[in-house]
Amino acid sequence: MNQTKTASIDGVEVPTGHYIGGRWIEGEQTFETRSPVDWDAGPLALIARGDAAIATTAVQAAADGFEVWGRYSVGQRAEVLNRLADLIDANADEIARVETLDMGFLQESMRLRLVGRGALNFRTYAELILAHEDRTWNAKSQWNTVQRMPAGPAVVITPWNAPFMLSTWKLAPALASGNSVIHKPAEWSPLSAALLAELADEAGFPPGAYNLVQGIGEEVGAALVADPHVRRITFTGSPETARHIGAAAAANLVPFTAELGGKGAFVVFADSDLDAAAKKAAWQFDDSGQVCLAGTRLLVEASIREEFLERFHNHADALVLGDPRDPATEIAPLAHPIHRDRVHGFVERARANGDTIVRGGAPVEASLHYQPTLIEPASNDSEVVQKEIFGPVLTLQTFADEAEAIELANSTDYGLTAIVYTGSRERAERVGGQIRAGLVWVNTFLVRDLTAPFGGCGLSGIGREGGDYALDFHSDIKTLMIADGSTS
Repeated sequence: MNQTKTASIDGVEVPTGHYIGGRWIEGEQTFETRSPVDWDAGPLALIARGDAAIATTAVQAAADGFEVWGRYSVGQRAEVLNRLADLIDANADEIARVETLDMGFLQESMRLRLVGRGALNFRTYAELILAHEDRTWNAKSQWNTVQRMPAGPAVVITPWNAPFMLSTWKLAPALASGNSVIHKPAEWSPLSAALLAELADEAGFPPGAYNLVQGIGEEVGAALVADPHVRRITFTGSPETARHIGAAAAANLVPFTAELGGKGAFVVFADSDLDAAAKKAAWQFDDSGQVCLAGTRLLVEASIREEFLERFHNHADALVLGDPRDPATEIAPLAHPIHRDRVHGFVERARANGDTIVRGGAPVEASLHYQPTLIEPASNDSEVVQKEIFGPVLTLQTFADEAEAIELANSTDYGLTAIVYTGSRERAERVGGQIRAGLVWVNTFLVRDLTAPFGGCGLSGIGREGGDYALDFHSDIKTLMIADGSTS
């Protein structure tokens, strides 16, 4: 394999260039990535900074690669995907060490949970394409067969939080469908994507089937999504960026999915297991709140407010802030100083506008940690209720009955997830059925069948990922109609 320059990250050599057409390519321009674990220590690495010319090169390579990969049989594709999954498992420790320093994610959580989930994403889609059967039926003396055709080069743009796992989540269905891919990771956490491209090379994808382009979104990302040869675009990030990508996709009539974060309600009824609810509520501070699925708006039945709060504080007080490489650490630093300042800006404006800071409310000195924070808003219109903060900041509101709980849960422009705690199956179905969100958990959180649809309503995005929903998105659907009596 042609090898570009590398950076040594906790003893792991990580390529710093682009991976295009089966080769590593160094960039004339670079950008730096730093570790939230020790920001002031200087750059972890200097990464190739792609531009419009690199974008064109990558799309052409993907178009060439599609001509080969798109003709692979389902069995051949599944074999390569499974080899990649095995390689991910074999390199779990290295991936976890790199991701922890690059993004700040808890190393033990990465090694034991998220890297394995990345491998599972590829295995799941290998199984799904092998199990798929074309729909066939006879109507009016004609046999109809619905077939999936690979669509073409796909641009996959992934976010800076949990970058490795979310990259595999998006790349797996695109590749399983027979599409070639151009992966553009976030510039705040680009390193694990390079490891993934290295493993894809080892797994045996044909040149151009799997491409990685590094760089700044406004520069190389914008050029990628505007290229008329791209046939699918999938993005996870902010609504603001999605609007720009959607406009580019519309100009070329390219199907586009976007997962844009959330402002999930966490609804607690008086008949629930209060300690379980309070513990899970405190755990919404996981990954310093940098989780789009989190239930950040605590909606608690008024009659149990005080008891719930006491239990919540007990669990939140026990959370350990520290170095994410330490297995004892439960709350890691925020990913970037810009993001820390953004989170603190929300809290400061809330304080100035008369919202009550129940706990926390400040950065931790000499680090990128932020205190786990709970705010009781003066109004449901408060900014901290209505806008995604994406940090360790929760809000607390009370409700009198089911109707008010549902009204509050549905009162933002987002609709990605919600969490409901109740001891009543009937209430779970009644309330869960009326909450407007792509996914509603009852008495649990962060558990999901990978074959189920995933996506949001409103500002939380468009389209659905997961299972056959993602495979259908990445395919062009054809109906083959054959009249009875056709001869060979």
